[in-house]
Amino acid sequence: MKEFELIRRYFTEQVVKRKDVHLGIGDDCALVTPSERQHIAVTTDTLVAGVHFPLDTSPRAIGHKSIAVNLSDLAAMGAEPSWVSLAITLPEIDENWIDEFCVGVFELCEFYNVQLIGGDTTQGPLSITVTAQGQIPFEKYISRSGAKAGDWLYVTGEIGGAALALQHILGNVKVAPKYQDEIQKRLDFPKARVLAGQALREYATSAIDLSDGLVADLKHICEASGVGANIVLDDLPISEALSDTLGLEHFYDLALKGGDDYELLFSVSEDNKVGMETALANTGNKVTCIGQLNGSDKITTTLNNEPVNIKIQNYEHFTKSTFDE
Repeated sequence: MKEFELIRRYFTEQVVKRKDVHLGIGDDCALVTPSERQHIAVTTDTLVAGVHFPLDTSPRAIGHKSIAVNLSDLAAMGAEPSWVSLAITLPEIDENWIDEFCVGVFELCEFYNVQLIGGDTTQGPLSITVTAQGQIPFEKYISRSGAKAGDWLYVTGEIGGAALALQHILGNVKVAPKYQDEIQKRLDFPKARVLAGQALREYATSAIDLSDGLVADLKHICEASGVGANIVLDDLPISEALSDTLGLEHFYDLALKGGDDYELLFSVSEDNKVGMETALANTGNKVTCIGQLNGSDKITTTLNNEPVNIKIQNYEHFTKSTFDE
């Protein structure tokens, strides 16, 4: 199968046909017509086999995750996702693999009414790059730089489950069978909090999605906003799988530094707390207050109202791969 036959067979037939796409796949560029008085939010993420996911990850999970991590970035800005472009590098053409990969891509695109409008295919080591674009009402976006000392710090969902699954895969911990499917889904099929992000446009002073770990991503907010923060460890929304598998210090450590949660971490002023909690409940998203921002330049943690020091080492690119021998 040649490149253009692959594109025609797998990537041009899709359920979503948006009215704002004037030209999609098939020309040198796609043409879209955004609504009036909308910002266009643009984000790009690359997933590399053996770096961002284990080599034996299912194609459907890879397809899902490649879209989900980009939609999560859009959610953190309060954007409504609209269009994606997909560039995929394949070692070879395996039709069964591509079929399942496309299921993962298009089921998520269909759920959020997102249209695939272009991309590229080439041969080489497996990697997927997605550029996602969304729309935000003029001046309604959420950034990392709007937080103020005194704002409350919240997170959606639960944290640490994906990191626990990775540690189980690597053989560093042994997770009870009753929890294995649950945490594997957290790693392979993350949920992009798109509706939560749109609801937060009216309330949040800052936001970021949790990809590299809670502390690492909180640092981005603190640096951009010129604030510090205290995290109340007692209040972290940790799953039963995590608390049952690891001891007290270790599960807090993993919850703080583990990546791949793709939950939203955000700040809200005192005046907006109640309105935000009501709005997020109406979207079906659980939120938990995990601390407060302050005027320092540090991130601290407390447990049982006492300061504790947990050493955190977060993931960074261009260091040894997670999956290297």
